[in-house]
Amino acid sequence: MLLTISTTHQPASDLGYLLHKHPDRVQVFEQSFGTATVFYPEVSHERCTAALLLEIDSLQLARSRKKNAPDFSLSQYVNDRPYAASSLLAVAMARVFSTARSGTCKGRQELADSAIPLEITLPVLPARGGVDLVRRLFEPLGWTVDAEPVVLDERFPEWGESRYVCLRLIGTVRLADALNQLHVLLPALDESKHYWQGSDEVDKLMRSGAGWLAQHPESEQITRRYLGRQGRLTRDALARLAELGDEAEDALDPADEAVTSTAPQRIPLNKQRHEAVLVAVEEVGATSVIDLGCGSGALLEKLVKLSGLRRIAGCDVSIRSLQIAGRRLYIDRMTERQAERVQLFQAALTYEDARFAGYDAAVLMEVIEHVELSRLPALERVVFGAARPRTVLVTTPNREYNKLYEGMTGMRHPDHRFEWDRAEFARWADEVCSRYGYRVEHRGIGDIDDALGSPTQFGIFTRTDNDAATTKEDAQ
Repeated sequence: MLLTISTTHQPASDLGYLLHKHPDRVQVFEQSFGTATVFYPEVSHERCTAALLLEIDSLQLARSRKKNAPDFSLSQYVNDRPYAASSLLAVAMARVFSTARSGTCKGRQELADSAIPLEITLPVLPARGGVDLVRRLFEPLGWTVDAEPVVLDERFPEWGESRYVCLRLIGTVRLADALNQLHVLLPALDESKHYWQGSDEVDKLMRSGAGWLAQHPESEQITRRYLGRQGRLTRDALARLAELGDEAEDALDPADEAVTSTAPQRIPLNKQRHEAVLVAVEEVGATSVIDLGCGSGALLEKLVKLSGLRRIAGCDVSIRSLQIAGRRLYIDRMTERQAERVQLFQAALTYEDARFAGYDAAVLMEVIEHVELSRLPALERVVFGAARPRTVLVTTPNREYNKLYEGMTGMRHPDHRFEWDRAEFARWADEVCSRYGYRVEHRGIGDIDDALGSPTQFGIFTRTDNDAATTKEDAQ
């Protein structure tokens, strides 16, 4: 199996930093099912290509089968596994490029946070569903898809096409996002797993799908195929996805629930967060708002309906999320006057950016817990120190409340770097206020438990200096 990743970002050799694999070396990684080798066929200032070659040991793979597995003696040794990109390649890629998938790069962190031009090639990819399915899975993620069916035998064209395609993906994508997308979509296209799946398989899917799977139009099909259509695992995964995105949540609600049930309808927590933020925006009298880490634009869609807002902006590190937000807001159909009111742009919140400044209110809704604690001070400086909006609205999970979620272990989301209890959030808020000249009001969002509080903590930060009522926008 072969996977190549190329970039024309300059200097292109920085791809070695992002992958944490030196371009001058051939590196070999032993797997339980074969050998993975990383090497660089081309390295120059203008273009760099990294290749991952996975050589399968069919004997070792056969020996690893469980005793009660179906025999199929011949197929254990005569199959497509040495040649076709399958779940085995996804596993090898995830292990070999584990640090790159996390999005961390000490020497080039700003580059790791940025979308760069990428070209990914898979010469032989099983696709049960053909070219049409390949396009439906990759194009919504911002990729330009070049997929050519592989014929069964060129000497006998009447035999038609095989279930394999030669795939080339071209796009401007953060490298970590590209690797995580491949980790999920390769086995989903093959629709089979070549190893035993345990309950942790759902956690793997949630980690690799963080930030994109919940909003993908084919999220349900991807989930079912990735998990080999195992009912229990699939139900667990779809339930967890429903908490991460409005689109998935709406799609999974039973259509006849309102008719068949007389019980009061539960308002999803993410919708309660939106409502709480909208109320706060109106309470503070903001006429301009920026949603920092806007994701796919669910909150922005509601903000544009507030007539009192003259200027609205959303930013996110993910180009793909911004594309979804743009479609959600019908940016391409806006009049010139409407387009002046709404702006979307790509940016990382841990780096100062002049575009963050000049707004009455800034929203950090379920954002800070996705930042490494070591980098949180950088976000504080950018938002509270440099941008300095009159009001900052911050929501974050209440860790204490997790006890009430049945079956939950660990954090609520695989991409969370931390989750605070109420005392920890209050302590952080007080330190931010002391350091940057704000005061904070604490509220809760969601159902209240007498002992554990609300599931979501809500901090409303207000500037206390003499010019708190004046923003750059007002000065202009």
